[in-house]
Amino acid sequence: MLGKVLILSASAGAGHVRAAQALERAFADLGAAREVRHVDALQFTNKVFRTLYSKTYLDLVDHAPDVLGWLYDWLDTPWEKERRRLAWDKLNSLRFVRMLERYQPDLVLCTHFLPAEIISWLKAKARLGCAQAIVVTDFDVHAMWLCHHFEHYFVAIEETREHLVRLGIPANKVTVSGIPIDPVFAERKDKGAMRAKYGLAPDRTTVLVSAGGFGVGPIEHLVASLLGLNHPAQVVVICGRNEELKHRLDAVAAERPAGGNTLVPVGYTTEMDEYMTAADVMVGKPGGLTTSEALAKELLLVIVNPIPGQEERNSDHLLEQGAALRCNNLPVLGYKIDRLLDDPARMAAMRAAARRLAHPDAARDVVRKAVELV
Repeated sequence: MLGKVLILSASAGAGHVRAAQALERAFADLGAAREVRHVDALQFTNKVFRTLYSKTYLDLVDHAPDVLGWLYDWLDTPWEKERRRLAWDKLNSLRFVRMLERYQPDLVLCTHFLPAEIISWLKAKARLGCAQAIVVTDFDVHAMWLCHHFEHYFVAIEETREHLVRLGIPANKVTVSGIPIDPVFAERKDKGAMRAKYGLAPDRTTVLVSAGGFGVGPIEHLVASLLGLNHPAQVVVICGRNEELKHRLDAVAAERPAGGNTLVPVGYTTEMDEYMTAADVMVGKPGGLTTSEALAKELLLVIVNPIPGQEERNSDHLLEQGAALRCNNLPVLGYKIDRLLDDPARMAAMRAAARRLAHPDAARDVVRKAVELV
């Protein structure tokens, strides 16, 4: 059993934090360390830097996704901009460095590139002697994930492993683990029981929409298209903490004619695995964590307007593997899903592709391998 384990995320988007939480739970389930701490590295940086890293990212996602895509591509040149970026990060993360030097963990797992490159620098200067594992939380690997001083990389797919190897990372230091998701997604639950638990019809196609990534704009248009499905359907929309959105959709649901397709708005929930179990189709944006959860549940994935950058690349991998279809024009979303539901062979092929790509036990697999690094 290990002594002190530090799991480091950064709250720039929810996926990095959720991956870290999945690893934290896996350590607890396996009893693999005496002490495990999960820390958001941004909480140990100054306020201006923290705002630039988190709020600016979210603002670009909501209001200027094309700019975000341009930045993603501009920064994706291996090793080219690392000195300038490291200098900027060091200047703004002195509290983070002091915390690391005081804590002196035996093992660090990073689900974001910011803490990974700081730890790489500290290891190079012999100011930190811990093992470092880097857990990439998208299907592709961006140049900002690259470090010189580490013990291991964990990646989602074989192509990403090959990418790292061709960039000079030793093959024996890269494991295809999948993206860590909460171990609860590996539990087998009965679809009928989950529909009954949440008051859903047992015999209708169930379409699950994760509205968190859509902001305020297109969600009503998306829902309208889904409610126009020719197949009898129920549309479950997870609104998260967006209470205004839930109120608006509640009003739409109340006006639905009896006997037609139904709308079920859901507020914040910690039971996403059960809603996914109840569903047949998942509509949303292809973030690494949400996609990995949906694959674990063998859902038919329908990607809508992915954000340029990492979501576009995630989308490319899913489409190439036959695990998803993509809709860029909301008025035809229902039409595309109807065509899919008319084709049982295609649905079976998509579910088989999801099974091939899925790593429901990724969190535990990462933990088991990581403890061997110390």
